[in-house]
Amino acid sequence: MKRVLLSVTGTVLGVVALLSFKSHGQAVIGGALPSATLPAAAGGATSSGASQSTSAPPTPGAGTRATSTAASATKTYLGTAVQTQYGVVQVKVTVAGTKITNVAFAQLTAFDGRSQEINSQAAPILLQETLSAQSAQIDTVSGASYTTDGYVQSLQSALDQAGIQ
Repeated sequence: MKRVLLSVTGTVLGVVALLSFKSHGQAVIGGALPSATLPAAAGGATSSGASQSTSAPPTPGAGTRATSTAASATKTYLGTAVQTQYGVVQVKVTVAGTKITNVAFAQLTAFDGRSQEINSQAAPILLQETLSAQSAQIDTVSGASYTTDGYVQSLQSALDQAGIQ
């Protein structure tokens, strides 16, 4: 009788341990990352690649702020990569003067299929909200709070580099 009780208890504990195990598989990265751009008439910026420069995160005092003489120049800033509970979020922002003309994801990873599905639905909303608000003061996307928080942190770091509040 004691052997049966020990066997059943051991089996139950083994099944509970197996079911509570959560594996963190490979990061799932979508093919093309979404981006959003203001229409040319609304943005007032040219789309020529010649006036566009890419900037890495600046060192303190590097002077990456747009000046009044360079107000028409288009510059791209890369936000910090933010590790969330479900993946990595990093934003790339293009500005002309103090106006956000384009925003895109440099990284948007997910550790599982459900997170990838949530990201694919939330990403376009976050990008459009940014272009509408012209700042990092955007609403949280329902059901994607971790992605939204990571997005806002990365976006704010890029806007800080650009000198935009």
